[in-house]
This record gives sequence, structure tokens and C-alpha cells, in this order.
Amino acid sequence: MACRISELVLGCHDPEALARFWCDVLDFVILDREDDGTFQAVEIGPREGFGGPQPTIILSGRAEPEKGKPRLHIDVNPTDRDQDAELERLLALGARPADIGQTGDEQWHVLADPEGNEFCLLKARLNPL
Repeated sequence: MACRISELVLGCHDPEALARFWCDVLDFVILDREDDGTFQAVEIGPREGFGGPQPTIILSGRAEPEKGKPRLHIDVNPTDRDQDAELERLLALGARPADIGQTGDEQWHVLADPEGNEFCLLKARLNPL
């Protein structure tokens, strides 16, 4: 196993309200919050926290849905190699870099699958479980 889904990211209008809903539905808890005045996100997940067998969900505040883009994308973490080696492997499998306005300082890579669906390759290596 080279990757597993670690996070699902859902764009929404009200991250706090949606977090409460999904916490109740899934018996999840709030694991983290980000709010810098212009961007708000809430990460929810199992009571055991991040990195377990279930992915967490990040509810990412957006004023309007992005046209032509799904509101959900997948984040993956390498499990048996470092991020650079996994990036090389994913590109060889047909992924391609995607530009969504990154600065180049991010700790993740934004990629698109062969059909153009965006996903992110994160830095941290997770246990394969």
C-alpha cells in the first residue's frame, strides 16, 4: 500500500454548522479549527484523532461554490515512502500538477487525476494499517 485517504475536504457556506451536523451523524468530534478572518475551516474526525483508520473531514468555508469544480476533493498521505518519492510515483501513474493559486510554500502538492479531479498529496507519512 502506498497511500490511503486521510482527509476529505468539503467546501461549504457555514463550516461550524456543518461540523456540528456531521459530528452528530458520524459520532465525530471537532479536532481543529482555522479562522484567520478571511478563511475558516473546521476539521472533524473520530475521537481517537487524526491518523487512524478513518479519514477526517475538513469543512472549508467558501462564499460560493467554485464553478466547474466539485465541492469535495481527496487528500492522501504516503504510507511507505516520503512525499517526494510518492509524488514521482503518482505522476508516473498519470497524475499531473494542478495550479489552484498555490504560492509554492505549501507543504502539499495539488494534483489532478487523469480525468482532472483535483486531490492533494500531503507531507506526513501515515502507518499503512
